Amino acid sequence: MAPGGVMEPSAGRRHWLRGLCPAGVLLVCAAILAACSGNAPSSQPIGLALTAPADPASNDQAQQLKVALIASLSAQGQPGLIGKSLKQAAELALFERDSPNLQLIVKDDKGTPEGARAAADEAIKGGAQLILGPVFAKAASAVAPAARQAHVPVLSFSTDIHVAGNGVYLLSFQPAPEVARIVAYAAQNGKHRFAALIPDDAFGKVAASAFRDAVSRVGATVIALETYPASANGVLEPMRKVSAAIQSAEASGSPVDALFLPGGQENVELVARLLPQSEIDTEKVKILGTGGMDYPNAGREARLVGAWYPAPDPRGWTEFAQRYAKSYGQAPPRIASLAHDAVSLAIALSSGTDGRGFDAGALTRPGGFTGIDGVYRLLPDGSTERALAILEVQKFGAGIVDAGSGFAAISPAGGVGTASSLPKSILNFH
Repeated sequence: MAPGGVMEPSAGRRHWLRGLCPAGVLLVCAAILAACSGNAPSSQPIGLALTAPADPASNDQAQQLKVALIASLSAQGQPGLIGKSLKQAAELALFERDSPNLQLIVKDDKGTPEGARAAADEAIKGGAQLILGPVFAKAASAVAPAARQAHVPVLSFSTDIHVAGNGVYLLSFQPAPEVARIVAYAAQNGKHRFAALIPDDAFGKVAASAFRDAVSRVGATVIALETYPASANGVLEPMRKVSAAIQSAEASGSPVDALFLPGGQENVELVARLLPQSEIDTEKVKILGTGGMDYPNAGREARLVGAWYPAPDPRGWTEFAQRYAKSYGQAPPRIASLAHDAVSLAIALSSGTDGRGFDAGALTRPGGFTGIDGVYRLLPDGSTERALAILEVQKFGAGIVDAGSGFAAISPAGGVGTASSLPKSILNFH
């Protein structure tokens, strides 16, 4: 380690750097030094291929596996910010893992399905053997035909299960498994009569169907289920109906045990602000959520304190967010971990000696993978199975109330380990 905290290049790296032209030396040195000193690993132009340093004496560059990341780098607004964060998280994984077997090619989809299709075509023509991204369902659908024709698998960050399958895998957090996890945990803890207030959107439709299925599987009952549009006025009448059903059930001697409030931060905050006037006693009715409840300061809403929701073990995200912020000077959006995990997965498979690369058997190996968000495995139908903990909203942060048991097929022998070794007692995060 050199003075000032900058890591000295290894002998292999020095040999690699000497073989570059002066411009190449400047670019790569800047990237490596920035990554090690806490600045952004690189700020290269769109489309530049990134390769982890390798010693030419021991690695054949021609045998590297090429992986393309498709992100909305030049899009305006939130899509552009997300695209930039995905690119940075992918680069961070590449430099942290330092694999000589992988070359990362970044392509801009310009925030449109047409741009995504063009980016995929360019990546495939450039020799990409695996595509990471894009985020949005329409873009993923646009990428899929060309990728399938070229037999190039896709790891998309979309949550829309309809785009999964036939070579497209969703690395995202999908609603149905989260719903199944929280309902099963609630039932194990004596909650058998449920009410639900669900957003009337694409996510809500999936969540509602998964909720009914999950409640049926555990032998419980749905007492009331209402949907609402995303507006303060729109939620009033559905909430009144749910409240009336809860009060009626209590008066009849068969009270509702839990109220399911799925959705992202905006949904949760919208409903939580109205809970005090709803006459729903959250001391008696346990609030349940999905992963969207995992946001800072959820406990500021007093009626949410004590709510349960499924999420990965928070420690991985906390450590990643710190490294990302140190490199790029800002906190990452929650989705950024998916790009980091996707590159880590590609590196894990690129280092194998069986020659399978990114074929379906390798991607869906029973042992799965470990990433920022814990243990997971890709399934043949394109969905993802994850080991999810159960967290509880607290006044300051959140705590683990159930660490989860992982998957039966995942073991240290599979190179992954158990989902978590955390104790059952509550641990505080954030």
